[in-house]
Amino acid sequence: MKNTPSSPENACASCCGSDQNGQSVEPSKMTQRQNRASGSAYRIATMDCSAEESEIRRALEPIDGIRSLNFQLSARTLVIDAPGDVLPLALTAIRKVGFDPREMPAMDEGGDSSGAHSGHEHGFSSGIPRLVLALVFALGAESLAFFAPETRVWQVAGMAIAAIGIWLAGLDTYTKGFSALRHARLNINALMSVAVTGAFLLGQWAEAAMVMALYALAELIEARAVDRARNAIKGLLDLAPETAEVRQAGGNWKTTPARDVTLGAIVRIKPGERVALDGTVTAGASAINQAPVTGESIPVEKSVGDPVYAGTINESGSLEFEVTAVASDSTLARITHAVEQAQGSRAPTQRFVDKFAAIYTPTVFVMALVVALGGPLVFDWTWLQAVYKALVLLVIACPCALVISTPVTVVSGLAAAARRGILIKGGTYLEEARKLKAVALDKTGTITAGKPELVAWELIAPVSTKETVAAMAASLASRSDHPVSKAIAKGLNPTVNEVAGFEAIPGRGVKGTVAGVDYVLGNHRLIKERDQSSAELDALLRIYEEAGRTVTLLASNESVLALFAVADTIKQSSRAAMADLKALGVTPVMLTGDNSATAQSIGHQTGIADVRGNLLPEDKLDAIREMQTQYGLTGMTGDGINDAPALAQADIGFAMGAAGTDIAMEAADVVIMNDDLHQIATTVELSRKTHAVLWQNITLALGIKVVFFYLAIFYGATMWMAVFADMGASLLVVANGLRLLRYGKKTGTRLASSGASSLKPKQAAG
Repeated sequence: MKNTPSSPENACASCCGSDQNGQSVEPSKMTQRQNRASGSAYRIATMDCSAEESEIRRALEPIDGIRSLNFQLSARTLVIDAPGDVLPLALTAIRKVGFDPREMPAMDEGGDSSGAHSGHEHGFSSGIPRLVLALVFALGAESLAFFAPETRVWQVAGMAIAAIGIWLAGLDTYTKGFSALRHARLNINALMSVAVTGAFLLGQWAEAAMVMALYALAELIEARAVDRARNAIKGLLDLAPETAEVRQAGGNWKTTPARDVTLGAIVRIKPGERVALDGTVTAGASAINQAPVTGESIPVEKSVGDPVYAGTINESGSLEFEVTAVASDSTLARITHAVEQAQGSRAPTQRFVDKFAAIYTPTVFVMALVVALGGPLVFDWTWLQAVYKALVLLVIACPCALVISTPVTVVSGLAAAARRGILIKGGTYLEEARKLKAVALDKTGTITAGKPELVAWELIAPVSTKETVAAMAASLASRSDHPVSKAIAKGLNPTVNEVAGFEAIPGRGVKGTVAGVDYVLGNHRLIKERDQSSAELDALLRIYEEAGRTVTLLASNESVLALFAVADTIKQSSRAAMADLKALGVTPVMLTGDNSATAQSIGHQTGIADVRGNLLPEDKLDAIREMQTQYGLTGMTGDGINDAPALAQADIGFAMGAAGTDIAMEAADVVIMNDDLHQIATTVELSRKTHAVLWQNITLALGIKVVFFYLAIFYGATMWMAVFADMGASLLVVANGLRLLRYGKKTGTRLASSGASSLKPKQAAG
């Protein structure tokens, strides 16, 4: 049984020693702010890679009492949630594996420690100017090696220039590389340090300088490219403006930082402005573009009582709204935090790649030693040639492209989904959705709109005109607060007459006098008790009931006058969405607490063959178990509240229309921020695309290495070629992974399909 995402180990940045905007967090049902704020924060200057994070995790595993670890590789910080007497043990364990944790100031209310995001370093502290200078010295060394006379003076000058170039480009690499070697750890910094030093000592000083400079350049390009994927998530928060126009006690308006606006404050937004905070409209009417939050392509009409969300755009009229969530807890902030948290949950392919890389790197290091020591004995190589080939192998051996291929792809997929109103709470669910064989769907509020509407009515006794009967029924219905009566009143909407002696009849309907005539508006039971039923009427009612409609009858003291049929109407997107699922090989199944006749009618209209009615919440749980046996991997779609047991049992739980709903966002693995059922099929499609790109990247990374391994051993590949092979492969897999950010712009038209919802609160699911 699936409950919560598996504990994440890291959100892998590049293994090549560059800071990325990745992070790893322990999943929890707490809010992200609570999660970040708990524990003691430390900055670890040399921790910027997933491999280093894994080393720290392994060092801390034997220590009892640590509740959670929160890694932020982009800021090089670690938050340890543990008792005070356990923290010294944890810090000692971290120092033993070669890292130096420095305590940071306490966490602020926003959840970020001071200075955590103060700068974005890239492994060479002086950045681009330092790298440009390193390239100049490397080119100077190459020029001297090629053009200068082969004299002792020029050679010493060339070596000095090369050494300066290596120092400028590789100071950070050497620092971390030697630290890794001291603690018997093999990572890219260790491999590059050994390879460049060896080449320099072999007399290939110009090549060594250029290799280090090119490596640093490729590392910077790669880091910026990976940042693009991660910033696609962080950029969501920038959608909400930093200030809001807040009404003061005296009635005047004042521009206030959004973070300082309190619950219950009244905020005004003008046409064309973005909404700064979540709230409920108190005055005005307008159309709101909710695409940044829900993915809806059509603006949604808003009036008094409707919700608005931070980051959405006011299209037309002015609005005033009451703030219902502070800036750090807005729907947009929770989406962003949830996706950031999801980055820490490693997908199955990523876990496989990390395990493979942990074996691969030392294996290749051993191979390089074998080549260096055994090459001259087996082949006609000199010792210098053998050692040089071994150094080339070390550069090629870097697992950077392989390790980075998975997190970049997963983060790009998560970002592509979030931009379109699909919140996937972990790489595991992003990748596993492709395997779904069946999806269970709740009826009320999921397949249907969740609100009763008058769908048909007809005269029974032709003693009055249709307009007169409609006026009598609407007059009675408008006085009742029952959902069925409200649907009748709204559907008829004629001129309403005064009602005398109005009275509700519990469990049956209402009665009253209109224009001097006594009427009742009620169910079939009431008509039977009044002895006004007949065989013909019973037969007519059965036809409507078999179609899944609730029938209400209007009667005078003499006869039944009219029949009104109310039903929960099917969403416009439901029929096409079910067809999309079946086209993908996924079987839709309806699970509902409604009666079987109504369920079968809705199933027939939407194309769902497997329909199961009269189910209590525990029955839905059992139904999910049966489906998992019958079909295989099963998803569950519901409102995230009374469907929670089934959502937890399902392999992947989908919450529908959950913008602003804390319970739904917590209960499900995938949150569809609007009511569009097309998004389920979109999630499956995106999962399949992500999986395909993952394996394209793995194949590309390993294939390039195999080719250059062969060239290095048998055809004299140079260290230049090795750098291009390694870093070129890294850049290729990053670029391929970033293609997912464009998913849906051309082919994913269903992402902007109809079925936009006003996101008003739904009734309890059936």
